[in-house]
Amino acid sequence: MSGTAGQVIRCKAAVAWEAGKPLVIEEVEVAPPQKNEVRLKILFTSLCHTDVYFWEAKGQTPLFPRIFGHEAGGHFCALTLASFFPPFCAADVRIVESVGEGVTDLQPGDHVLPVFTGECKECPHCHSEESNMCDLLRINTDRGVMINDGQSRFSIKGKPIYHFVGTSTFSEYTVTHVGCVAKINPAAPLDKVCVLSCGISTGFGATVNVAKPKKGQTVAIFGLGAVGLAAAEGARVSGASRIIGVDLNPSRFNEAKKFGVTEFVNPKDYDKPVQQVIAEMTNGGVDRSVECTGSVQAMISAFECVHDGWGVAVLVGVPNKDDAFKTHPMNLLNERTLKGTFFGNYKPRSDLPSVVEKYMNKEMELEKFITHAVPFSEINKAFDLMLSGESIRCIIRMDG
Repeated sequence: MSGTAGQVIRCKAAVAWEAGKPLVIEEVEVAPPQKNEVRLKILFTSLCHTDVYFWEAKGQTPLFPRIFGHEAGGHFCALTLASFFPPFCAADVRIVESVGEGVTDLQPGDHVLPVFTGECKECPHCHSEESNMCDLLRINTDRGVMINDGQSRFSIKGKPIYHFVGTSTFSEYTVTHVGCVAKINPAAPLDKVCVLSCGISTGFGATVNVAKPKKGQTVAIFGLGAVGLAAAEGARVSGASRIIGVDLNPSRFNEAKKFGVTEFVNPKDYDKPVQQVIAEMTNGGVDRSVECTGSVQAMISAFECVHDGWGVAVLVGVPNKDDAFKTHPMNLLNERTLKGTFFGNYKPRSDLPSVVEKYMNKEMELEKFITHAVPFSEINKAFDLMLSGESIRCIIRMDG
């Protein structure tokens, strides 16, 4: 066991004290892990739009003070970010710092990815080969405490600091449920594979696990943010012959070419529904579509632009709570298929290790998603980059 096991650790964390206000680097106390929990040393984390959304607290019940972050890892390969940071020796780094009672499949020193959703391996969803929506550990953005005892593991001078989606990786140390931790190949560079903890796996899995395009088929991707680009990467890896990117922001089109997008459609350029435009481009519709915006209109367009008889549309984006999806029933009766997906249908503990191996075997590319890197002391710059639209993924080095 680690020499700090069972003890409170004091470390730096980026605390959000108010909605939309810059994060503040504070010294926090991190309690030891309790039953079925692990305490992790975070070496790299990246900023996802979900962090920004809940930091802004638009349309949600604010829960502050809070430590955000949910894409992270802990091993540094000295060659990978040399252009941003000086070399770093990883010989004494441990990602799993200590484990609580009942944890048997992880031990100090293991390299892992913490994940915002979990896999208890005991509920009906975890036993099902068709679902990854664990009854116990599926995402809960309103819960700011640990499941085990309803308490936070973070505090400042005795004042509790709320968790975020069970991960809170904007801290040098964090505590998470063991079911939300995927043990991975220790040779994987975590400054790269940390992005697989959320958005990239979500988009990539939506295509390869749910849409399942066949080699030579056509795929439309609605929304060319990080998740949409990951969906396009999935289509590229699957051998799609045409990948049509649909987005209202034309500045995204050039970047999307790196992810296999071959054609671009901006709905604002046409005076007819974009699904009609795509149907005319593809002799009746695309074989597969993946929607990654959260816009109900985009969802409808994604469904109605697939070819009758065999077309499959997959919805990834999260709509506003009062939105409603409306389409004519004949679109279903004409043998189009509409599917939804959560985290790309990946079971975190069972499946993420194999996704990491895809990267290690050069079957998928991650470097092109990483557009920026900053030291932990400049974490607010990562927020500025995402809000300005400059960043796909910004890596935050926790020791900087």
